[in-house]
Amino acid sequence: MNQPVFTAGLNIAMKIPKAQYEATVAFYRDVLGFDVKEEDVSYAPTVSRTHSVRFGPNTLWLDCVDNYSQPDLWLQLHTDDLDAASATLAAAGIRPCDEVEPLDESRTHWIKNPAGVVHLLAEAR
Repeated sequence: MNQPVFTAGLNIAMKIPKAQYEATVAFYRDVLGFDVKEEDVSYAPTVSRTHSVRFGPNTLWLDCVDNYSQPDLWLQLHTDDLDAASATLAAAGIRPCDEVEPLDESRTHWIKNPAGVVHLLAEAR
């Protein structure tokens, strides 16, 4: 089996409870002065609204999740070999948790680190 290479992705998703969403968008737009754009959410059935924020070289996604009671942060990872990466992670006790949010792409998995932080693991193309 190949030793997979892991790299950081460019996307960070902040899952925000509905009651705190508008104030959070305003913080990044009005207080910090970042470029904030409302985006289409048809791809994410668990998200009711989303805004993208240029966050240095990254995109910070502000996702409104109606049934959350506290915010959550999700990160993106890339790998050159999803099968080898999955095997390496499984050996470390990390299993896919694809029930977190439906995925259209077949070469991706949701995983959680030992602290419970969600990561989207995607095979780089």
